[in-house]
Amino acid sequence: MAKPITFSCTACGAVHNKWSGRCDACGEWNSITEDVPISAGPAKKSLGTKRGSRMDLSDLRTEETPPPRTGSGIEEFDRVLGGGLVPASAILVGGDPGIGKSTLLLQAAASFARAGLKVIYVSGEEATAQVRMRARRLGLSDAAVQLAAETNLRDILTTLEAEKPDLAIIDSIQTMWADNVESAPGSVSQVRAAAHELTNFAKRKNMSVMLVGHVTKEGQIAGPRVIEHMVDTVLYFEGERGHQFRILRAVKNRFGPADEIGVFEMTGEGLAEVTNPSALFLSERDTPAPGSVVFAGIEGTRPVLVEFQALVAPTPHSQPRRTVVGWDGGRLAMILAVLESRCGIPFTGLDVYLNVAGGLKVSEPAADLAVAAALLSAREDVAIPPDTVVFGEISLSGALRPVGQTENRLKEARKLGFSQAIAPTRSKLGAGDGQGIRQMSDLTSFVGEIFGAG
Repeated sequence: MAKPITFSCTACGAVHNKWSGRCDACGEWNSITEDVPISAGPAKKSLGTKRGSRMDLSDLRTEETPPPRTGSGIEEFDRVLGGGLVPASAILVGGDPGIGKSTLLLQAAASFARAGLKVIYVSGEEATAQVRMRARRLGLSDAAVQLAAETNLRDILTTLEAEKPDLAIIDSIQTMWADNVESAPGSVSQVRAAAHELTNFAKRKNMSVMLVGHVTKEGQIAGPRVIEHMVDTVLYFEGERGHQFRILRAVKNRFGPADEIGVFEMTGEGLAEVTNPSALFLSERDTPAPGSVVFAGIEGTRPVLVEFQALVAPTPHSQPRRTVVGWDGGRLAMILAVLESRCGIPFTGLDVYLNVAGGLKVSEPAADLAVAAALLSAREDVAIPPDTVVFGEISLSGALRPVGQTENRLKEARKLGFSQAIAPTRSKLGAGDGQGIRQMSDLTSFVGEIFGAG
């Protein structure tokens, strides 16, 4: 009997019985591809007759020792992992082409090898000579990392079973192909099968595995989203190719905090750690200009100060531009609507440009007040005092809501020489944090006090 043919969406992983141009689950167009199942699975009639093994049960009071961790010596990398590499863990690293994923993992492989782990680096995109050439450029030739250039999944698993490494790095998962799946390498079926086999192998053999994944134009890891559910940790390597800063961000971590970031700087000798990212993001900030506001944010467990830059100019077009880099465009539209509706400050007929300096992507709502301050500063041509940081969430009613970890934000600001802060009322302040804090209850009072309008 022929195996049933199914179709799945590469954007959300939803399964369909037939092909269609648009996915009913997520609404994406031209994302449904043919999916050949790996196996038919056990027959339904056998499920009721064959008995499996009884599971071992435990209650919530059972205490277990935390998993051991191995540090790489790269503190920013270990921070994002949650403190180091956990045995039998599966890690997925995604990023844009040319952003430095292979460089980062080669440096990590050499550091783990120097820490005493047996490391195998399998490249499906480059020859071993190319990897060695990069290692020489980075000064890693003396590291005991074993290399291989292979895409056949069966040969890779056979080699890993014989060598028994502590860590295997697969670059990349989209180049792997399983000979028991009837589809081309890089297809949804192949990517899912390769990730499933490698993850299960890592769990059974107590071996850690790092998978490199390409991303789509929307910034999501290419292939079915089920891959991100299979692995223990999902990391994104972000940054602008023309900029020297790189951000390693954890969006999922079963062994540590999510949304943690590690900051690196791309140099001629590879990726260098940035231990004080706030100072780095503000290093090129000279005399404050209208539209420039410093935001005290939190990335994971780390306070980070970044600069929001806004430009407001009359538009020659009938439809004004709304251009955003590093922030959510939908949230910018909300801030503009609140300013016009609650404060009576229109942006009709004005182009609005918003940028987060340094290539960092900010997602927390605490940046609302900093964005509003940058927009008003650019529109009114009034500069915010240079020693001031701004943070707070704006509601649709125009009220300012307090945000978490206020004490950590202010501590980081004081460390970098910022003596003033603008924050919402009812913010939880630590001992000594009350000095230099201007607390606002709503956006109207903020506009009236800071800009003399509203």
